[in-house]
Amino acid sequence: MPSAPAAFAGRIGETYADSVQAFPAPVQAPVGAPNVFLILTDDVGFGAASTFGGPIPTPNLDRLAARGLLYNRFHTTAMCSPTRAALLTGRNHHAVGNGIVANLSTGFPGYTNIMPKSAATLAAVLRRNGYSTAMFGKHHNAPEADVSPAGPFDLWPTGLGFEHFFGFMAAETNQFTPALYRGTSPQPTLSGEVLDHALADEAIHWIHGQKAAAPDKPFFAYYATGSAHAPLQAPAEWIARFRGHFDRGWDTIRAETFARQLRARIIPAGTVNTPRPDGIKAWTDLSPEERRINVRMMEVFAGMLAYQDDQIGRVLAELERIGEADRTLVMFIEGDNGASAEAGPNGSTNPMAGFANGMSETTETLLADLDRLGGPDTAPNVGFGWAWATNAPFRHFKQYASHLGGTRNGLVVSWPERIKTRGLRSQFTHVIDIMPTVLEAAGIATPDVVDGVPQQRVDGVSFAYSFTAPRAPERHETQYFEMLGNRAIYHRGWMASTTPVNLPWRRGTAGTLPTDYKWELYDLRSDFSQSHDLAEREPAKLAELKALFAKEAARNQVFPLDDRLNLARFAAAAQGHAAARDKYTYWGPVSIPASSAAPLLGRAFRITAEIELPEAASGAVVALGSQFGGWSFYFDDGRPVALMVASQLPGDQSRVVANRRLTAGAVVLEFDFRYDGGVNGGGEMTILADGAEIGRGRIARAISKLPELTDTLDVGFDADTPVTLNYPAGGKFSGKVSKVEIAVGKSDEAGRAR
Repeated sequence: MPSAPAAFAGRIGETYADSVQAFPAPVQAPVGAPNVFLILTDDVGFGAASTFGGPIPTPNLDRLAARGLLYNRFHTTAMCSPTRAALLTGRNHHAVGNGIVANLSTGFPGYTNIMPKSAATLAAVLRRNGYSTAMFGKHHNAPEADVSPAGPFDLWPTGLGFEHFFGFMAAETNQFTPALYRGTSPQPTLSGEVLDHALADEAIHWIHGQKAAAPDKPFFAYYATGSAHAPLQAPAEWIARFRGHFDRGWDTIRAETFARQLRARIIPAGTVNTPRPDGIKAWTDLSPEERRINVRMMEVFAGMLAYQDDQIGRVLAELERIGEADRTLVMFIEGDNGASAEAGPNGSTNPMAGFANGMSETTETLLADLDRLGGPDTAPNVGFGWAWATNAPFRHFKQYASHLGGTRNGLVVSWPERIKTRGLRSQFTHVIDIMPTVLEAAGIATPDVVDGVPQQRVDGVSFAYSFTAPRAPERHETQYFEMLGNRAIYHRGWMASTTPVNLPWRRGTAGTLPTDYKWELYDLRSDFSQSHDLAEREPAKLAELKALFAKEAARNQVFPLDDRLNLARFAAAAQGHAAARDKYTYWGPVSIPASSAAPLLGRAFRITAEIELPEAASGAVVALGSQFGGWSFYFDDGRPVALMVASQLPGDQSRVVANRRLTAGAVVLEFDFRYDGGVNGGGEMTILADGAEIGRGRIARAISKLPELTDTLDVGFDADTPVTLNYPAGGKFSGKVSKVEIAVGKSDEAGRAR
């Protein structure tokens, strides 16, 4: 692609009178090619949605399954960016540089998070073959440094074959104040609605326009919600629907899910409900207070997932109303990995602040926030007990590619023109199989060359054969898995898996390398839930599969294995993509994604702002982050203020206020932070006006990471989720910012930026 232009088919004479015009024929999709509506949700375990036996009602997914196919052996990569890269390209995630999430890149071929031009996406192939293409929602497949006004934009959706994009560019965003883009342009934050509703509105609007302009042209719409990834947030009335639904606790809820799965034959008879891990307490062993907290966390998760299903249902209903449902191939993947166990035993109101910024939550602080959970004032996630429950019947979670709890997700396929009856399909399938399946359904060959670049092999195998053949032998016979050192190999019904060393409730011993991990062995032909380890009984089979893993790993750029998930790796990834600078200059109001902006975290800095003040100035001169973690340098009734927010919890804020108001006129305002050093160290803040000190005070502690991963550094306002409510929404500075210069010191070193 693209095809060579056809020769001119008309005739050229001396004038129009003896000439015959002939326009080039437009590219058209093959006759009968369906619309494609590809849906991917986020951090939803196999046993969460009612469609797969779970406790959370998903009636729209149920209806889709009732007229289509339910796949109970569909697999992802165990983490976000890798699954999405594999989905879009049909290639194994390491083979396209996405062996890890885009925040933890390393400088090795399988881990750069730079998808190569030799792996054209499904969107690019469909667009060049006569499809309209659009993406809505989460795109976490561009290096952090690329998410900036300067680009480059070739790894943004519009650079990967999507003609239209509306969504966000990170692992997660706030449902109430999301950081959104249309194409590559930042958009104003939402007002009075949540993100899932806005995505449905945008998709419906785009489909209306596409069908109005070209009713016979098929579309490819990729709809990737940010839910139910943290922060767990949803309309209050949807959360309220689940009051009391989870009081029975995770042991009972998981057992009930397992029983429904058996009754509905979602899982085969004889499947074992794998036991609760030792690191998770029995529900009966929790205190009454811990139960209250965990129940509320799960009510919020359920409200978010149910609301997501409702909004996707609006799009599906509109396809029916306009007569496009029958000719639309819908592929609904419920979760890009298993359920998330990243928020501790009781959940958290701000997991990143707990991980990186020294936030300490107690039973008392969690109880105090119960009524705010799910709203705009918290950024919560459930604890690992509920992650275990919603992964029924499997073991382990998101991040654990070694076990099915990390990689087994539900898939529903509907295409009424071709799939006439409901059915269960149990052939082994994987996210890399989506692209070849869609291309076969559309009658489009996989290209050998795209834009002059020879294409690397497509690793996926089409499962279109299974649409009409429920018992056909599976064609995807071998598949490796690897994430953060946890790895496995599937081959013809057998699976060898490493035993995780780093668990949500226990980090591995220092010095343990992935090569030291023990291996397990399972016969999935008779052991659906990976419950009986046969490693000791079948050493020859285990050795065969370990050798096969090594072979697959070598040809897919899996090495070197790296199981680090710590602040040092986050910092190394950021340094790998960003040029080191000690001075940043901003010429007026601007918003820059934090990964490309002046780094104010864990270091000394000096902000120098040339501004013009009105009387009683207000609003933000510079703001970085949000109320869940960040800095704001603003005016309050004419007084400059430096505010450090370590978390949203009371007492986790440090404020230094100038000792006098500044009068109207031009002023050079400085905020000089001398850092104590170390991780989350404090320091001394000095405020100066035209070189004269007007304020000095202590900042109790600084932070290492911004909790909202779409956070920005803003000059002249405070975009998206504000750092403080001490100024009106948007935090617009009431004066004029001419120039801001920020000098920064080295990370974690004590001292003063010069």
